[in-house]
Amino acid sequence: MRTSLIISLFSVFILLLSPAAEAQIKVDLKGKINREVNRRANQKADEAVKAGLDKTEEGIKNAVTGKEQDAGAENKAGEKPGEAGKAEAGNAGQNARAEGAAAREVSLSWSRYDFVPGDAVIFEDNLMNEENGEFPSRWDLIEGNVEIARVDGENVIMMRDGGPTIVPYLKNAEEDYLPDVFTIEIDLYYPNGSPFNIYLYDRKNQRSNSPTGYTYLTVDGNEMRMGKARSKYPEEKDLKRWMHISIAYTDGKLKAYLDDTRLINIPRLDFNPSGLSFHAYHASNENLAYIKNIRIAKGGVKYYDRVMQDGKIIVNGIRFDTGKSTLKPESMGPINEIFKIMQENPGLKFSVEGHTDSQGEDAFNLKLSEERAQAVMNTLVKMGIAADRLSSKGWGESKPISDNASPEDMANNRRVEFVKI
Repeated sequence: MRTSLIISLFSVFILLLSPAAEAQIKVDLKGKINREVNRRANQKADEAVKAGLDKTEEGIKNAVTGKEQDAGAENKAGEKPGEAGKAEAGNAGQNARAEGAAAREVSLSWSRYDFVPGDAVIFEDNLMNEENGEFPSRWDLIEGNVEIARVDGENVIMMRDGGPTIVPYLKNAEEDYLPDVFTIEIDLYYPNGSPFNIYLYDRKNQRSNSPTGYTYLTVDGNEMRMGKARSKYPEEKDLKRWMHISIAYTDGKLKAYLDDTRLINIPRLDFNPSGLSFHAYHASNENLAYIKNIRIAKGGVKYYDRVMQDGKIIVNGIRFDTGKSTLKPESMGPINEIFKIMQENPGLKFSVEGHTDSQGEDAFNLKLSEERAQAVMNTLVKMGIAADRLSSKGWGESKPISDNASPEDMANNRRVEFVKI
């Protein structure tokens, strides 16, 4: 029986050596190899992406919760157990910031972004000088649990549980404090995609005047909704990111943007916006929401009309990383508008001039303002504006337009001016 089996196997082997069979074997082997290579490459790529996202999210979680979980405890080496987690979180934060810097370079192609912030800041909270674990000092609580946390070296408002809802803490909060033309901006991190509501009235001190009750914009993952108006971001984007949300209101017309794309465009709102409230739906200790960089600004005259009337355009919507000249992606709204004006008016030339607030040393602020003005000028040149139509200059803190007595004053002083030459 063994002899018969050997003979049979040998016969199959001889058959496989025929040209037709050999050709078939080669084709099958090549296909099999290609499939296996692709499978392994995709598997490795998926593992790398997952590991990177898990590391960043774990870093954020450790940075926020490390103090609570390990309060008062120490290990054998005399080090608080939370410190190791915080160190790891710090490393993850550095990596995330490095990746973010690279992303910002790409994000400067936000050519679709036409949002232009109002030219006078009426409420600004960059959460400076806030104490970790305390309630944010410029806000009031309606319900839930809200406190200051520190993520990647920055103070943020952490909305924890209990349907957290907050409103700006203002002296006359019961009055309509939103002008007829205004903009609102906020950075949001809500990785599980639960709804986040931005009410356009103060839910603690004011009453809604909408006949339909649709007084809020909902951000739900990569989708926005307001009443029956809704739209989704045109591309699939990872929810584990800081999202920039912008709202522009002009005499009844409302537009809302998610990152670089306008998703909501309502021609006639059925109520008068009078205040602001933030509500993190389904937020919990396992599903934290974070917000930062909140700003309300009063709208103004169009850029072209300003330069014709005043000989310059004052822009506070061009943003940079703190203490750096790195442009933030949302700066592309005003820069796109300046680019459009210069394209349509070939004889127009500008001196791009940077200004800072009074925080920090004079010499540092002067150098910083020069570098920021240069960065804006370089961006316009890269977009296609001839270099001989632009120059740059920095003034530091030497030419304030407000007295630096409040966050709003300092926000107005941190500006870029385009002076006609």
